[in-house]
Order: sequence, then structure tokens, then C-alpha cells
Amino acid sequence: MDSVLLVVHSLMRWVILVLLILSISKSYAGWKTKKPFGPGDRKTWLFTLIAAHITLLIGLYQVCFGRFGIFTSSLPEGTKLMKDSFYRFYWVEHPVGMIIAIALITMGYGMAKKAVADETKFKKAFWYFLIALILVLASIPWPFRHIIGRPLIPGM
Repeated sequence: MDSVLLVVHSLMRWVILVLLILSISKSYAGWKTKKPFGPGDRKTWLFTLIAAHITLLIGLYQVCFGRFGIFTSSLPEGTKLMKDSFYRFYWVEHPVGMIIAIALITMGYGMAKKAVADETKFKKAFWYFLIALILVLASIPWPFRHIIGRPLIPGM
């Protein structure tokens, strides 16, 4: 089951990246063209939120109980967490970066519910989503990252 969840978690990164880019582009276009906030904008932001939260739940399971989870494995003898780049990334950097990014995505979606001017909704959501995208990109274990890298498409 762990390997299936890991593949789903890894595939969801692409869903989140596409939805974040779509949310950023819609927010920017709405902000700059001063268009009214519509149900299409809200749905895009909602799908981004849902995908991020589903991935968060799978990721929390993985970090706690997965193959290299906090409760199912231990650090190699004589290794300190912050000096081991593999465990530091998967136990600290990746979870913290992604949790902050998902909090920003949640705040971006929260703008859809606020009773503020549409231009303000789009502007604030744009910045929340953009910063979230930067954090997601920095926290993904890309294949070119030494020791922590994972394939672009899981299983390949």
C-alpha cells in the first residue's frame, strides 16, 4: 500500500502544478483586466485547494508511516537528522515547505469567500498562489537533486 500511495502522491504533484499555474493565470488576468469574479474562478481555486489537501493527507501518512516514515524507520547509527540530507529533506524540509504552501493555497481560496472588491480578490489570490507555487517547486524532490531526487513520473 505504501508504494501505491507514494505513486499517487508523486502524480498529484503534476495536478497541483497545473492547477496552481491555472489559478495564477486566472488571478492575474482578473486582476489586470478588472473583470468580475465569477464561478469559474472560484471552481478553479477550489479544485486547487482540494488537490493540495488530498496530497497533504497522503503526504502526512507517508512522512509518519511510509517506508522512511518517522514512526517506521530510524536514523542510521551515529547520524544526526539535520546533517543527513536525505532524512532532513523528507522529515523536515519537504513537509514544512508543502504545509506552508498549502496554507497559502487555502488563503488564496479564502479570498473567493471574502466580501471585498473583485480586483482585491484577484490581486491577493495571485500573490498567495504565486508564493505557494515557488514553495512547491522548491520542495519537490526533482530528479536532478542529489540523494533526494525522484523520477519525474513515478515508476519510470
